Amino acid sequence: MKSYQSEALLEKGIIKDEIIALSGPSANKYNSKPLRLVHFWDSTTGNQYHFLTNNTQWKASLVANIYKQRWQIEVFFKHLKQRLKVSTFVGTSENAVMIQIWTSLIGILLLKYLQKKAKYDWNLSNLVGFIRMNIFVKINIWQWIDDPFIRPPVKGENGQLQMFSD
Repeated sequence: MKSYQSEALLEKGIIKDEIIALSGPSANKYNSKPLRLVHFWDSTTGNQYHFLTNNTQWKASLVANIYKQRWQIEVFFKHLKQRLKVSTFVGTSENAVMIQIWTSLIGILLLKYLQKKAKYDWNLSNLVGFIRMNIFVKINIWQWIDDPFIRPPVKGENGQLQMFSD
């Protein structure tokens, strides 16, 4: 097991960069090829992460950055699945998937905009649920989003309240 450590690595958050070989039953799975273990400290969260890769050519900071970006992609898809209920893609071609991802991004941006502009303190998942329930209801979105639980009475021509509105 080789270990690489220097002051330059510590500045970028890399604690240790090691070439390792697995032993036991897991070694057969990887044909005893050397693996790389990068130990990374995230200064923003204060957490330490360990990344295992078979790429020995890239710099340790690049490996850590790629895993960090990959995590952001995972969070994005988790957001799609949980908030927008996108569980599967309708089309599977590259173009169809890209259209669905861009449409979802636009939807998330619109929902975030509504959440920020609203006077009512919305939780994003509650806002999505309420909009889903009221999607075909004819209401003023800005009045509703500011005060969702107060519904103005619908008055008829002679000032009487109507039982059913048009």
